[in-house]
Amino acid sequence: MSQLLAYKNVFVKYRHNHAGVYSIKDLLTTFSMPFQYKTILDDVSFTLNKGESLGILGRNGSGKSTLLRTMANIVKPYKGTIECVGSIAPILALGVGLEMELTGYENIDLLLALYGQGRDKKKIADIIAFSELDDVTLKQAVKCYSSGMLARLSFSISFANDCAIYIIDEVLAVGDFGFQSKCIQKINELKTQGKSIIFVSHFPDEVERICDKAILLENGKIIQQGKAHDVCDYYRKLF
Repeated sequence: MSQLLAYKNVFVKYRHNHAGVYSIKDLLTTFSMPFQYKTILDDVSFTLNKGESLGILGRNGSGKSTLLRTMANIVKPYKGTIECVGSIAPILALGVGLEMELTGYENIDLLLALYGQGRDKKKIADIIAFSELDDVTLKQAVKCYSSGMLARLSFSISFANDCAIYIIDEVLAVGDFGFQSKCIQKINELKTQGKSIIFVSHFPDEVERICDKAILLENGKIIQQGKAHDVCDYYRKLF
């Protein structure tokens, strides 16, 4: 298998203002170092090959979102290397990338333009059909949408991109059962096409159903990785 993504001993640190310094005056009257660094990702290493599906498990605050931000090149590692030779679709998460003041139609046009797709009528029609959102809803500002509607629109737009790697972040936690089943079917179609999937979830049953292998994060460290079934069993026993 050809390797698409490789993390090698990746560390990410965030600066924390523990002393409440918000101005030059605060800084001059503070007698201790106002900033401390907190390690968010701690020596993270894993690989993703073409056609593989990787599950990422972990409790809130374990480092999952920061890990995804490094994949999207939003956050740079403090130390270590990230090698990516495959194109990555925009992170598929609830409402990510959507402009809340714009309508559904306007968001479709905007995001397709940002992804370099242009105003492809067939692609727009496919997005609308997959989302199952009606004309009245798509003419409303997305700030009026329910979480399920946001998930439908986000999912439909993101999967309009033809990329090697698709990142799915908790989007199956919302929406009705019918749409969730439709999303699972779409993910399986992408896997059949040889696409790679990175699937983030709190639910081990979903990871087992979708993924070949998995990693488990706790306090920024990978405490277990391997086959999805084995990692999910470990996660259930641990939490």
